Amino acid sequence: MNSFLTDKQIQHLYWRTGFGISSSELQLVRTLPKKEIIDRLFSESSRKTNLSLDFGVLEKDPRDLSREERIELRKLRNQKMLDLNIQWLQQLAETKQVLREKMTLFFHNHFAVRLKTPRAAQHLNNVIRNNALENFGDMLMEVSKSPAMLLFLNNRQNRKNNPNENFAREVMELFTLGRDNGYTETDIKEAARAFTGWNFNKQGSFVFRQKHHDFGSKTILGRTGNFKGEDVIKILLEEKQTAKYITQKIYTYLVNEKIDSDHLETLTNRFYNASYSIEVLLREILESTWFYNPEHIGTKIKSPIELLVGLSKPFQVHYKNTKVLLYLQRKLNQVLFFPPNVAGWKGGKSWIDNSTLMLRLKLASVTLNNGVIEMNNSDDSEVSMMMKQKFYKKMKSQMERKIKATPNWELFLASLEFKNKQQLIDFILQPKLSEGAKNVISELDAGNTKNFIIELMSLPEYQLC
Repeated sequence: MNSFLTDKQIQHLYWRTGFGISSSELQLVRTLPKKEIIDRLFSESSRKTNLSLDFGVLEKDPRDLSREERIELRKLRNQKMLDLNIQWLQQLAETKQVLREKMTLFFHNHFAVRLKTPRAAQHLNNVIRNNALENFGDMLMEVSKSPAMLLFLNNRQNRKNNPNENFAREVMELFTLGRDNGYTETDIKEAARAFTGWNFNKQGSFVFRQKHHDFGSKTILGRTGNFKGEDVIKILLEEKQTAKYITQKIYTYLVNEKIDSDHLETLTNRFYNASYSIEVLLREILESTWFYNPEHIGTKIKSPIELLVGLSKPFQVHYKNTKVLLYLQRKLNQVLFFPPNVAGWKGGKSWIDNSTLMLRLKLASVTLNNGVIEMNNSDDSEVSMMMKQKFYKKMKSQMERKIKATPNWELFLASLEFKNKQQLIDFILQPKLSEGAKNVISELDAGNTKNFIIELMSLPEYQLC
């Protein structure tokens, strides 16, 4: 286990568990054995930095307000949701706790909740963050009792003699067992009865309302008893299929969409026998030899958030108007706190279509160089100048006028260890290069390091990690 990793393998580790690695940090950790690098990732993420916005301005009862005041309150609530989005995106770009935030991002999509209730959204996000490297069972219980989940899946309306099946269905189908994996419609109906009476008070604390609970006997997944909601959660965790389903999703997120069945079985057993310790599962993956195999490197399409954060982080990009970050999330089809539905974002190839690909390929030049790629004037012919003018004109789109970003190129270049062309290519791009990319790169001049890096980040290969 004292093996050492190549630079490419270290970069692979840091992209999958975070948002890339800086040149200076790479210089530091390449001298460490693999186990120590992984220990360092966990150590840096041992702390928890929760999102924290002041919602005092929203503490008004709509019933006491005029129509105009209710409209204004709604605007304030929407603004707080946007503020929450920006705060988390900036935390992703600035935090040292990258592994915790990366797994918070994973579970943000696993427990996909879409609300315009900022206090509940922030609470759920912090619940996930506080459990993201700890225990999945504890997270599941706490998430299930959160105001956000109780609101989103209508469990507040789940009462005896009139059960609401929304949460009972999704907790089996999406949060634990997976679709059509060992449960029946009867199991869902019986589980819904067990979750009756779950609610929260004005302070946002969970309460169990006995008058609303069905105390009758229920049969769920072959077990019979006077079950409450907590019992259903425990029953679902006792099912090994839950461990397999969660392991499979984490494998897809961290390793590859093509799942090795032997690896999955080993990981599932480890996760289940460790009572759903997320750290144990992650270490089993990251400390393996197969995680660093070439077939896993540079094969994952970056999510929009991974792309934005991976671009902003190394250059410490400052945006004149942070609302542009919301604009980019919308255009790239991933807005934090607003998943498309309870199943979350599909990921993978679904991130790419004709419109998002064009934006993705232009994003580096727009963000890091005001929408312009500098060109050497080695060819000053009239035809060349006309082509350049046409190119510049095309780049001046509405998108580029919106994005007013200031990257810290001075700091980035000062810390950059690599200077020659091949080293820069290896550092910026993770996947094996296509013949087309090789041809494009062969024509590029690495003399202007800044421009060369922007050109590399404008290639399709930069979309992969």
